[in-house]
Amino acid sequence: MAKDYPASPKAQHLQESKKQRLTYILVVSGLCVAFYVLGAWQNTTMPKPMGDSAISRVDCDPVAQKDGSVPSFGSVSENVLDFDAHHQLNLSNTEAVVQQFPVCSLNFSEYTPCEDRPRGRRFDRNMLIYRERHCPEKDEQIRCLIPAPPKYKNPFKWPHSRDFAWFDNIPHKELSIEKAVQNWIQVEGNKFRFPGGGTMFPHGADAYIDDIAKLIPLSDGKIRTAIDTGCGVASWGAYLLKRNIIAMSFAPRDTHEAQVQFALERGVPAILGVMGTQRLPYPSRAFDMAHCSRCLIPWGGHDGLYLAEVDRVLRPGGYWILSGPPINWKTHHNGWQRTEENLKQEQDKIEDVARSLCWNKVGEKEDLSIWQKPKNHLECANIKKKFKIPHICKSDNPDAAWYKKMESCLTPLPEVSNQGSIAGGEVEKWPERAFTVPPRVKRGTIPGIDGKKFEEDKKLWEKRLAYYKRTTPIAEGRYRNVMDMNANLGGFAASLIKYPVWVMNVVPVNSDKDTLGAIYERGFIGTYQDWCEAFSTYPRTYDLLHADNLFSIYQDRCDITDILLEMDRILRPEGTAIIRDTVDVLTKVQAISKRMRWESRILDHEDGPFNPEKVLVAVKTYWTADPSEHN
Repeated sequence: MAKDYPASPKAQHLQESKKQRLTYILVVSGLCVAFYVLGAWQNTTMPKPMGDSAISRVDCDPVAQKDGSVPSFGSVSENVLDFDAHHQLNLSNTEAVVQQFPVCSLNFSEYTPCEDRPRGRRFDRNMLIYRERHCPEKDEQIRCLIPAPPKYKNPFKWPHSRDFAWFDNIPHKELSIEKAVQNWIQVEGNKFRFPGGGTMFPHGADAYIDDIAKLIPLSDGKIRTAIDTGCGVASWGAYLLKRNIIAMSFAPRDTHEAQVQFALERGVPAILGVMGTQRLPYPSRAFDMAHCSRCLIPWGGHDGLYLAEVDRVLRPGGYWILSGPPINWKTHHNGWQRTEENLKQEQDKIEDVARSLCWNKVGEKEDLSIWQKPKNHLECANIKKKFKIPHICKSDNPDAAWYKKMESCLTPLPEVSNQGSIAGGEVEKWPERAFTVPPRVKRGTIPGIDGKKFEEDKKLWEKRLAYYKRTTPIAEGRYRNVMDMNANLGGFAASLIKYPVWVMNVVPVNSDKDTLGAIYERGFIGTYQDWCEAFSTYPRTYDLLHADNLFSIYQDRCDITDILLEMDRILRPEGTAIIRDTVDVLTKVQAISKRMRWESRILDHEDGPFNPEKVLVAVKTYWTADPSEHN
C-alpha cells in the first residue's frame, strides 16, 4: 500500500475532516453548556413574593395540571401557594385532581392515635398505665384525613392568643363549668377567654409566679427551661414566656376535656403525657425548673419513683416547686377534706424522699415549697449511707427515655473535681446560651460533633433561614407553634429566636446521634419520637412543620405515607410544611401530599441547582367537615 505523505491531497483531506469534527463537537458542547447554565440560572431565581404573600408553584413530578399541561421540573405554573387565611373552601367544592384520601368522620376530629380512650381502656389502671402511650397496631391504623370542625378558624395571633381562642375550634365548655371558681377558662360569646388562673393560683398566674420569684431567681437568665407536670391549660407556662422562660407543659388526655389542646390553641408549648410507669421522653439534666401545682401525683409513693424521675430530668442546681396538697396543710386541710394527720404524713414522706435524692429545701412560704437539686454529687455519697432508698442507678443510660421503664433510683451525675463545679458543665445565661457551644458538645459526648461542627451548623442555619424567608411568611407573624421533626442541634429553633414563635425540637429515637440533651443546654425544648408512630398531640396544633432529611431516615423503616398523614393530622388548615430531601424522595412525598389536598412546590437547595438535595414547600389547604355531620 502506498504511503501517504503530509503534502498529499489525501492527507490534507483527512486533516480537514478531523478539524471539522473537532469544531462541531466544540460548538455542540458549548451550546449544551450555555443552555444548561441558562436553565439552571432560571431555576435558581426565586419568585418574588406577591402582595398576598404567595409563591409560585413548581411541580417536580409530571402530574397533569388543571389545564391539561404537564410542567417539567423547574417550570413555573400559574398556580401559587397562598399563605393567607381564607376560611371559605369547603370539602364539597375541593376539586380532585388525583385520587384523594377519604375523610374521616367528624367524631375523629380530635383523634389522638396513641392516647385513644377506647384503646386505653384495655390496659391496667394501676399507676395510670391506661393513660400512657398505646399506639394502634398495623390493622388498627386509619388512612383518612382528620377533619376540622365545620366552623374552624385560624387561631388568634400571638400574643392575643394567650388570652383568647375560638369556641368553634375546641367546642368544649366542660372546663369553664368545672373550674369556674378557679378562673381556668371562661366562655364569652363565640370565643374562650383565659384569665390566667389555676387551681392553686385563682388570682392569676402572674401573681403566683411573682411569689415564686421571691424565693428563687427568675429574671437573671439562669433559669430558661421548665417542665410543668399536670399543666391544666398551661397558664403557668403561658405567663412564664414573658420572663424568657419556656416550659414543656404536659397533662394526660382527658383528665379534663382537651386541656392540652387548649394550651396549644393559645400558642403555648404543651404535649400529651403522664407520669405512670415509663420515663418522660426527655434526656437527663434537661430542665432548669420543674413544677407541680396540685397535679395529683403521689410524690412520696412507690419508693420515691416519681421524684427520682424529676431528679433525672432536672439540671444540676435546678429547682422543684410544689404547691397544693400537702403544702400548707394546716390552712387548707378542711377544704381538701383530709385529716391533718394524713396530710402531715404525706408531707413528711415527700421531705424524706427529697433528702434521699440529696436535694436541699430552699424554703416554704404559704402555698409554695421549693427544693434545689445539688450542683454535683460529691457530698451525696454520705447522704446515701443514711437513705438506702432510692438506690443509685447502675449501668444505665440516663438519656434513654423512649418506652423506658422508670426506676426508683438516683441517676448519678457526671463526676467533678471540686465541690463548686457543676456536673456535666455550666450553661450560659439566656439568651447567650442559645448560641454558645453546649457542654455536651464541649465534653465530646455526642459522636462526630465538636465545637467546630457546632459553629458550622450556626452559619448553615443563618443561610437556610434567609432562604426560607424568601418563600414563606416566617417573618410576618403567620406562625406560632413550630415543630422541627428532625432537629439535629436545634439550629432551626436558634435561627428563629427573634420571631414570636416557639419550636418543638424532635429528635428521632433511631438517629445515629442523640442531640436532644444539647438542644436543652442551648435553652430550647423538645422530645424524643419514633415517626413510625403518632405524635402525642391533638390534631391541628402546629402552624409550621420542618422535616430535614426525615424521610430518607424512615423510608426503609415504615411507610412514609403514614408519616405524611400524621403530619396532616397535626398541621393546622393553611399551615405550612418545609421538607428537605433528595429529589427522588421529594417526588414521592409530593405525589402523596397531593392526595392530602396539599399545594406544594419543589425548590432548589439554597446553594443552587447542583446540590442533589431539594426543598419542598407545601401548604395544607383549608377545608372542614360537612356541617351536616354530628359527633
